[in-house]
Amino acid sequence: LAAALAPSLLLLVAARAAQGLGAAVMMALTMALVGTTMPKERTGSAMGLLGTMSAIGTALGPSLGGVLIASLGWRAIFLVTAGLGVVAMILARRFLPGDQTATILRSEAQGVGPRFDALGTLLLALTLAAYALAMTAGRGHFGGTNIALLGIAVLGAALFLYAQRRVASPLVKPALFSDPVLAPSLAMNGLVSTVMMATLVVGPFFLSRALGLGEAQVGAVLSIGPVVSALCGVTAGRFVDRLGASAMVVAGLVLMTIGCVALALLPALFGVAGYAAAIMLLTPGYQLFQAANNTAVMADVDKNERGVVSGMLSLSRNLGLITGTAVMGAVFAFAVGTGEVGAAAPEAVADGMAFTFAVAAGLVALAVAIAVVGGLRKRR
Repeated sequence: LAAALAPSLLLLVAARAAQGLGAAVMMALTMALVGTTMPKERTGSAMGLLGTMSAIGTALGPSLGGVLIASLGWRAIFLVTAGLGVVAMILARRFLPGDQTATILRSEAQGVGPRFDALGTLLLALTLAAYALAMTAGRGHFGGTNIALLGIAVLGAALFLYAQRRVASPLVKPALFSDPVLAPSLAMNGLVSTVMMATLVVGPFFLSRALGLGEAQVGAVLSIGPVVSALCGVTAGRFVDRLGASAMVVAGLVLMTIGCVALALLPALFGVAGYAAAIMLLTPGYQLFQAANNTAVMADVDKNERGVVSGMLSLSRNLGLITGTAVMGAVFAFAVGTGEVGAAAPEAVADGMAFTFAVAAGLVALAVAIAVVGGLRKRR
C-alpha cells in the first residue's frame, strides 16, 4: 500500500524494502510450516505443491503486471498486491495452526528464551550485501572493485562463522554447517539455482537475437518453463513420497543435466522447437530436485530449527540466483565475444548459448557428484 501511494522514488524504494523483508519472512517460514502441519509421509507432496504454486505465481506475475501497467498504471500493481495480502492474512489466521508465540514472548521477557543475535545478523547482512555488490557491480566487467567486495564478503563470512561459535544464542548453530544432509543440500541448491537463472539471463538474448523472435513471441516461449513447472510440481512431490527423497534428488539432477545438454545442442538444430523441448526436460528435473531436496532437509530437522533451516535453504537459492545472473551472464558474454550482446551477430549469440549451457551441464554434474557422495556418507 505504501508503494502504491509513494509520492517519490525514495519512498517507493523504502516501501519495496519493507516488501522484501516481509517476503523473506514468508519464504523462510513456508517450509517450516509444512514440517509442522503435514505428516512426514506426505512432506514430498506438500513440497511439490509449493513448487506448483510458486511456478503459477512466476507465470502470472509478469503477464498480470503488464496488463495492469498498460490499463491502470504502475500503482495498480501494488494496490492489487495489497489486496491479495489482506486475503492471505485472513486465510492464514483462519487455517494455519496456532503456535507458541505467546509462550515464547513471555519466556523472553522473563529472560528464559533465546536472545536475538545482533552481531551475527549484522555480520551476515554485511557479508551478503558485499557479495551481491561483488556479483553485480561493473556491468559484467570483473575488476578491482569486484575483487575488493568479494574479499570483504569472504572476510565477513569467516567472521560470521567465528562469531557463531562464540555467542550464547547464535543465529545459526555451528553444528548445522557440518550436518551431513544440510551442507550438501545447500551446495546443490546454490548450483541448481545458478543454472536456472541462466535460462532467464541467456534465453531472451538467444530467442530474440539468434532466432529473430519478437517481444511477444519471446515472452510466450519463456512462459513454457513456468507452465511446465506448474503442471509437474505435484507429481514430482508424489514421486518423492513413494520413491524416497535421496533417490529423487539424484534423478532430478540427472534430468537437469540432460536438459542443459539439450539446451546446448537442440536450439541450434531445431530452433524454437529445440529450445522448448530442452526446457521441457530441464524444468521437471528442477521441480523434482526441489521437492526432493527440501523434503530431505526438512524431514528430520529439530522443530526448534525448522525456521532457521528453511531460511538457509532460501538463502542458498537466492545466492545461486545472484551468482547465476552475474557469472552465467559473464560466461555468455565471453562466449559471444563482446560485452554488447544486444549488438552481436546471431551466429555468435547461438555459439554463446551452446557454450553457456555446456558450462551449466558441468555445474549440475557437480551437484550430482555431491548428491552421490552425500548419499554414500549417510549410508556409512
